[in-house]
Amino acid sequence: MVRAPAPAIVLEPVMSSPAMRSFDRVLCAVATKDVTVTFVGESGSGKEVMARRLHDLSPRRSGPFVPINCAAIPDALFESELFGHERGAFTGAVERGLGKVEIAGGGTLFLDEVGEMPLAAQPKLLRFLETHRFMRVGGTKKLEVDVRVVLATLRPLEAEVRAGRFREDLYYRIQGVALTVPPLRERRRDIPMLIDTFLRQLGAIHNCAPARLSRSARAVLMAHDWPGNVRQLRNAIELVTILRSGKTVRVHDLPPGFDPAPSAEPAGEQTISIDLDQPLADMVDDLVRHVVAAERGDLARAARRLGVSVRTLQRRRRA
Repeated sequence: MVRAPAPAIVLEPVMSSPAMRSFDRVLCAVATKDVTVTFVGESGSGKEVMARRLHDLSPRRSGPFVPINCAAIPDALFESELFGHERGAFTGAVERGLGKVEIAGGGTLFLDEVGEMPLAAQPKLLRFLETHRFMRVGGTKKLEVDVRVVLATLRPLEAEVRAGRFREDLYYRIQGVALTVPPLRERRRDIPMLIDTFLRQLGAIHNCAPARLSRSARAVLMAHDWPGNVRQLRNAIELVTILRSGKTVRVHDLPPGFDPAPSAEPAGEQTISIDLDQPLADMVDDLVRHVVAAERGDLARAARRLGVSVRTLQRRRRA
């Protein structure tokens, strides 16, 4: 029997804080105008969520929204990924392949981490932005497509231009409308709604009742600086959803690094630092290893501390 895939998290933008309401007013104003928009923001701040909102508010909402992570594509494959290729254009190209530009026709193409785009591909992107025409790799015919290009960058691109890693002409071409997504520490009023959204959706994904946060646990999360922004908050909520010891999540159930009074730990106890931007499986493995080591290999005691069965703990260690 094939198990159905878990439902994906669909995060609606939360706009209760003054910073986000101000940001959204500008976003709504430019959404209906067919201009190139660049979102600037820290890692995990929700740039793709905002790009999707821009698309959903635009006249192109019935068309596709096609994201592409520029940092995840090898330089040699970038042009083909973006513009497609003809059969025989390179070794392994046994048939024509459509690029993301063509796939996004009639809709929105979202170029995430555009600052990581290979320098050699940047002139072709600039030409496409100016003419909406392109050629597939290995092709001889110019094609035209109607698509809106929306971009995002982790950091302002001025430094990349000065370092010679980003073309100055492309920089000025995409800087027409630049929107800075506020980091989570500047929009704390949004945190309770984000927490409740993640508790509900992650409970459904992991087939368990939504957890409840104690008042003190909520206070700790509200006071945190969230360097990893919304992504880090989601990872923290997913960890407590899986490893909580009861229906209510208390301060001691929060991941290491969120305890407001680490000095109150019993003598001899050690803390562990978990990077909440790493994959969830790696975080769970780090926590399990720490607790088992703290209990000197006693799996029964480690399982009680984690709120799971010994069998579950053994299975997790073998994974």
